[in-house]
Parts: sequence; C-alpha cells; structure tokens
Amino acid sequence: MRVFAGSLFLAIIISTLVYSCAHNPYAKTNKLYKKQAKQLASNLRPVPNKLLLDSAIMPVYAVGTTNFDLRKPNFVIIHHTAQNSCAQTLRTFTLERTKVSAHYVICKDGTIHHMLNDYLRAWQAGVSKWGNFTDINSSSIGIELDNNGTEPFPDAQITSLVKLLDTLKRHYAIPAANFIGHADIAPSRKNDPSNFFPWQTLSQRGFGLWYDTTAVVVPDYFNATQALRIIGYNVKDTLAAIRSFKLHFVPQDTVMIKALTDDDKKILFDLSRRYL
Repeated sequence: MRVFAGSLFLAIIISTLVYSCAHNPYAKTNKLYKKQAKQLASNLRPVPNKLLLDSAIMPVYAVGTTNFDLRKPNFVIIHHTAQNSCAQTLRTFTLERTKVSAHYVICKDGTIHHMLNDYLRAWQAGVSKWGNFTDINSSSIGIELDNNGTEPFPDAQITSLVKLLDTLKRHYAIPAANFIGHADIAPSRKNDPSNFFPWQTLSQRGFGLWYDTTAVVVPDYFNATQALRIIGYNVKDTLAAIRSFKLHFVPQDTVMIKALTDDDKKILFDLSRRYL
C-alpha cells in the first residue's frame, strides 16, 4: 500500500511539472531570452586584446585589468502600460517585432513579473533626456504598471511597487531624486504614468523628491525655464516640459496643464533648490 501511495505521489509530481511546463505560454520566448543572454555572456569572456581594436600598434600580450564590475542602474523610470491587461503587456514585450521591453511589469493585483535582468539594457525609455543624460536606457531600470492611463492605480499594485522600489534603492544605491516618470524624460512624447499616479506618496517613502511651499517667496529674478532645466527637464519644448512638470507635481490641475500659475512657480522654485 505504501509503495502504491509513493508511486501515486511521484506520478502526481511528474504530471504537475509536465503540465506546468507544457502550459507555460511563454516557454518559447523564455528559450529566446536564455539564448540571447548566453550570447551576451559570451561577448564578455574575451580579454580586451582579443577584441577587434582599431589600433596601429598592438601589444605582444593581453593585459586585462583586475578592477571592474557590472554597470549598475542609477535611475528608475516608471511607466503605465497604456494597454488593457497584464497579459496583453506580457505578450507585447515577448514579440520581437515590437522592439519594446521593461525590466518589471506589475499587474493590478500586485503580481510582479521580472522580465529582464537588472544589469541588462531594456528598451523602455526611447528618445529621452534628463539633465545631461541622453541614453537613459543604459543607466536605468524600467517598471511598467498595468494601467490604461485613464484609471487609478490599485492599492495592491502600489504596495508591490513600493516593495520593489525599496529593494532596488537599497541594492543599487539609487538616489531619491532619480525615481522619475516616462513623461519626465520624454515630455514631448509621453504622458505616463498618468495624473492618477501617487508621486507624493512615493516621495514620502524616499522615491522621488517633493516640495514644501510653506513660507516660500518667489524672487523677482526667478526664471521658470531655468528651474525646469535644473530639475532635469528637457526645455527644448518649454510647453511640453511644463506639462510634464505639472503632470508629476501638480496632477490635480488638468485645466491649465501648459501654463504656470503663481502657486506652480512656488513649487518649481522650491524644487529647483532641492535638485541643486
């Protein structure tokens, strides 16, 4: 009887494993992921002198430094997916033709999909700029929140996001000021995460800076465009920069989205001092 029970239990385990593997809709793309990661790893193995170097004089032997490590992310870029479900986003990020990806996708129920190793470069920021940084993909982690852009973010989703951000901040020593949104780095193209995103709540946990306009008096010499530039915004299109600034810091104002009120200028003045 014990032999039969043991055999039955083993059969169930094997059946479960086979079933889970057979019914993983991303089994094929997972194989592609492993193949691409393996190829990238192979590119790291050769010592420097074995690479093709455009030099008139080559040394007689290779010399590899002993002082190096992997590049570490210094920014976290938060997005909303602008799609209708987590499943739709996962499919989008596993189709080669879409040419878009992110390190993490967080579903409405709080489920976190880690889609790409943090040290690898995701295709999530696109043409973007923050301060003097223009290749944001090479220095950031991208997080996509399942949200179509017209709805609030569920508590379970934000709770998971905060836990993830806390882990990333501790692991990579990412400065509080470097937790920003897609709209911040691409003001003329993007509007995510939307005005429903709780930036103030996140700032209280150390993810992103916020303002305090108590007793703030804006001086006559204050230059709003210069202040936007100090924070990090690309002011080539000033109206777009103002829109993204207000989307992040004044999300309740959906009427004068491209104009700065006196209260906005107080916020901007206070923030520009914090970013210096």
